[in-house]
Amino acid sequence: MAVHRIGRTLLLDDLDIQELFMRSSQTGDWTWLKEFYQRLIDQKWQRKKKSKEHWYQKAILSKFLYYSINGDGAAQPVPTPEDQHQEETTEDQTEEAGRVSWPAPFEMPSSLSEDASASNQGLKNDFVRNILWTFEDIHMLVGSNMPIFGGGRYPAVSLRLRDNNKPINVLTGIDYWLDNLICNVPELVMCFHVNGIVQKYEMIKTEDIPNLENSNFSTKVIKDIAQNILSFLKANCTKEGHTYWLFKASGSDIVKLYDLTTLCEETEDKYQNPFTMPVAVLLYKVACNMMLKKNQNRKHYGTIRTLLLNCVKLLDKGRHPQIIASANYMLSELFQLDEPKKEGDGEFPLNGNSDESYSEEEEEMPDSDENGSYSTSSDPPDDNKAVAVIKSVGELSVPEKYKSTHQIRPSCAFPVCHDTEERCRLVLNYVLEGLKSVDSSIKKESDLPAADPNIPIPLKYEDESTSVGPECLEKQMALFLDKMGSFQEVKHSSLSGMIPGSWQYKMKLQLILKSSKAYYVLSDASVSLQKYGRALRYIKLTLQCHDAYCCLCTNMLSEVLLFLCQSLTLCGDIQLMLAQNANNRAAYLEEYNYQTKEDQEILHSLHRESSCQVFSWATDLSTDLECQLSISCKCYEAASEILLFSNLKGQNPEQYKQVLKRMGNIRNEIGVFYMNQAAALQSERVESRTVSPAEQQLWKKSFSFFEKGIQNFDSIDDATNAALLLCNMGRLMRICAHAHCAAAEDFKREFSPEEALYYNKAIDYYLKALRSLGKREVHPAVWDSVNWELSTTYFTMATLLQDYAPLSRKAQEQIEKEVSESMMKSLKYCDVDTVSARQPLCQYRAATIHHRLASLYHSCLRNQVGDEHQRKQHRVLVDLHYSKAVKFFQLLKDAPCELLRVQLERVAFAEFQMTGQNSSAGKLKTLSGALDIMIKTQSVFQLIRKELVAECEQRLEDNKSNMKRVLTEDSSTGLNKEEILKLLGIFESRLSFILLQSIKLLTSTKKKAGGNSEEEILKANKKVYSLLLRSAANKNLTLLERTEVVLNLLEQLTQDNEGNNLGIQ
Repeated sequence: MAVHRIGRTLLLDDLDIQELFMRSSQTGDWTWLKEFYQRLIDQKWQRKKKSKEHWYQKAILSKFLYYSINGDGAAQPVPTPEDQHQEETTEDQTEEAGRVSWPAPFEMPSSLSEDASASNQGLKNDFVRNILWTFEDIHMLVGSNMPIFGGGRYPAVSLRLRDNNKPINVLTGIDYWLDNLICNVPELVMCFHVNGIVQKYEMIKTEDIPNLENSNFSTKVIKDIAQNILSFLKANCTKEGHTYWLFKASGSDIVKLYDLTTLCEETEDKYQNPFTMPVAVLLYKVACNMMLKKNQNRKHYGTIRTLLLNCVKLLDKGRHPQIIASANYMLSELFQLDEPKKEGDGEFPLNGNSDESYSEEEEEMPDSDENGSYSTSSDPPDDNKAVAVIKSVGELSVPEKYKSTHQIRPSCAFPVCHDTEERCRLVLNYVLEGLKSVDSSIKKESDLPAADPNIPIPLKYEDESTSVGPECLEKQMALFLDKMGSFQEVKHSSLSGMIPGSWQYKMKLQLILKSSKAYYVLSDASVSLQKYGRALRYIKLTLQCHDAYCCLCTNMLSEVLLFLCQSLTLCGDIQLMLAQNANNRAAYLEEYNYQTKEDQEILHSLHRESSCQVFSWATDLSTDLECQLSISCKCYEAASEILLFSNLKGQNPEQYKQVLKRMGNIRNEIGVFYMNQAAALQSERVESRTVSPAEQQLWKKSFSFFEKGIQNFDSIDDATNAALLLCNMGRLMRICAHAHCAAAEDFKREFSPEEALYYNKAIDYYLKALRSLGKREVHPAVWDSVNWELSTTYFTMATLLQDYAPLSRKAQEQIEKEVSESMMKSLKYCDVDTVSARQPLCQYRAATIHHRLASLYHSCLRNQVGDEHQRKQHRVLVDLHYSKAVKFFQLLKDAPCELLRVQLERVAFAEFQMTGQNSSAGKLKTLSGALDIMIKTQSVFQLIRKELVAECEQRLEDNKSNMKRVLTEDSSTGLNKEEILKLLGIFESRLSFILLQSIKLLTSTKKKAGGNSEEEILKANKKVYSLLLRSAANKNLTLLERTEVVLNLLEQLTQDNEGNNLGIQ
């Protein structure tokens, strides 16, 4: 008996040594077993001829069955319930197989059915019926050829022919009983004959067979023998895929178990084992059936993988490439590439990462029962080849004599790939093995048929230019789109000469597609890790795989086109990331050029079908930023075209939306790139004051990309991104406006019409951006940014209009009106209330606007003579804007110079007002107001003193540690000392002037009408004035000392004012 170990299953098969050796003399098979048999077991073996009696009995049985089936009035054979169930199961499976659309590899290779020798080797599958049989506690699948008859009162009986002169022995009775039990036949019909003449028929019930005369046996003993034999086999037939031989010599009680696979492998050709092919095919068939239902229960993945790995291990790659290629493809299909493996999800048992569930090299513990019956220590020397020995057949009838304690590991070990790259690498390893099997089976070039002279050979012209500039990319893109659009018309041919429709053709298509998906997942994972050089290498391999697929495939599936779209989109993402991370270019180049041996071998297989250069324009690692951005844009455009011409846009709206979004983004990036280049050219322009053609060209390019990007975002209703691009277009217009201004040295410069035109265009784009957003709640950050840019544009235009007034073209009043309007609009879009990082900037902008407006109206009052109503209105506006400017500058706490300048201008305005007053009381009131303004600058000088003291302390500390550092720090102080000195000088002179004028007026007033309050004020003012003159006379005072003097004077004035106010009250 032959025993095969497959997973947790033992397959028992008939092994007729006499028949095998008789065949071996003709075919040359089994010579190694014959030599082994003669050497160790029966050295004088010779073919035993069967007696005439044997052939006589066989002829009688054949005639008896013939007449029983086809004779007149004979009972007709009927199918048993098991047969009906078997037929129903087969039909169900056929229907299910029709529903499941599985690739061609899972069909049974035609070479198997055509192999005539396969049917003669070991595993025969010519049983009439296959039955799932449970005997006591043993479950098995049994094949049976027993003829079953039925009809009328006897629906199912078995028929046996016996010589009336020979009694039934025990073995024959056991044989009849087991056959009926297995086939679930309730009765046995015994036909007794003498020399071929029928004597009688006898009906015997199946349960009565063990009690027949001369054939008594115990069913319990039979059960014990079966259990002991199976336990013995389970314990010793442990190696996956091995074939064992359970042998008992004639006249001997000793039963021996030999490992035929190991014995065969000791010969020169390990594939001489006749059981190898049938067992491998069985493993393959079981795995195929499980693969068709793999989505129903993923916990069987480990079992499928074990079956396929052992199938591949058993077969010779040169003889059975189709099965090996198909098995490797199925192995690659077990790994899910579209979703990451989650730890602890319970889908796979986490019982090991080994490549195989069983290892031939693992240490096997000797299994034995309490009597140690498996021990081989006392075996004779010639039994050293036996795996295990049963010393006596009688032991088999002892209940539970042999207990199997061998722990078979569950055949569901599946590699636990926590890492995406590890999972993809396993897939690629199996794909490579499959590709090798396919390539090795394709005929060599010398064996291919000659070309037909009547059929023209299609020539494919390719641009071999290595240029990767934008023009070259456009040509490549046109070729690509042409290729994409002509899949249905052009028949692609394989360079290796594969015949379309052959198993190699179908298998290689599936393997190439699987490898492209694995490389895509690897590329996507590399992007997540910011390994952009590696990501580009993987996406290049993805597109090379797709190119080879296109060369083989005659009609493209929509799923494949969608995958190409995703690959080009990812390629565009990678090129954009490379452009944005130019600092790490050396590292990315190293990652890009590295290639594993596995990748090289897969690429070599692809090159057998195609040059794989169609997508080279998209996957080159360029060092030029403009080129990288351009390639990225071309990738997205190609992806968009694929979705459009293949009608996939409607089926995949989300994918199309993502592509358009990316296209809008990359066009924005390119627009910003050209805009920055134009700004750089503008800053480098020294001699020429006119705009260069290069700048204008860059403006046009930038504007064109911005415009296309806005169209992309508008088509998918992305208001936020459209607003950002409109904002960038506004910035471009401001750059154009700035480029048209004359050089700073030109004192006759005026605000030109071109500048006004571009600034107004910028304002239009910013307003469009705000309209696109609608309201702040849509995207607060973008809304605030657009408002700030709009405010800046209005402010810049008003400032230029005010500082470089175009008096040659416009009247002063008109200019002042335009400046005032622009400033107020700038103030409108300057959000000073919202708390954000930009709030201090907004407050500073608002303070500056108010300051400039106040200065504007102040200048109008000084220089223009108008009607009194207008002058009065201007005075009100001057006071209003100066007070608001002071308020905002005080909020900032870090603009002392600006605040001091505003206050000094207010004092100057008070002095100007005083010149127009005639009464002494009016002048005194104005002077008093100016003095109050100067007293309020006390906080400004305190802030300046604080900064100066901190600087001095820092300088002293640095002086102790390092002299060099002192010089450095001194040159980079936080305060503008020159500005402070200038403002301090003005402050001192104005304070001196106001005090002097106040003293004069108070003195004249005192003579006319003496008053105590005026006398006190006069006295205080004289004192402060005296101190001020003394400090001004001392030229050796430092800035800090002068600041402290001013603070002391202001402190005294504050106290005097408070005292006088109390006295008045």
